[in-house]
Amino acid sequence: MYTSACSMGNKQEELEVMVQQQSDDVVAITETWWDDSHSWSAALDGYKLFRRKGRRGGGVALYIKKIFDSIGIETNEDGVECLWVRIKGRANKADILPGVCYHPPNQEEEVDNLFYKQLETVSGSSALVLVGDFNLPDICWELNTAEKR
Repeated sequence: MYTSACSMGNKQEELEVMVQQQSDDVVAITETWWDDSHSWSAALDGYKLFRRKGRRGGGVALYIKKIFDSIGIETNEDGVECLWVRIKGRANKADILPGVCYHPPNQEEEVDNLFYKQLETVSGSSALVLVGDFNLPDICWELNTAEKR
């Protein structure tokens, strides 16, 4: 499941109900707007939480079911609001690498390049799943063109 929350502070109960009803293995959230005051309400029963605080209006989180062997992947690029988790494959199956990213509107090209570097690092996984809010309104998907680089 993926959602852009625009603040989790007042949506925690709604998220809990949705997750319980759907029993998703992975829940990805952008624009969490979490800060230290929300730590107490971030847990979901049966899930391990990975999160990255962002600038005002940002932040990303991944909830992974506890039945999976999962570990967060450390990245050092400041300013890139991405979170990556490795879920160990079972019985000779490949690992799964879910990632969630938030790209604020008008993000600097320098930060975009750091994101591309990060994506290149993790893209060696045969089972990469990337979701997020990329705020790229100038892309024309019909013609595969964009105004910006």
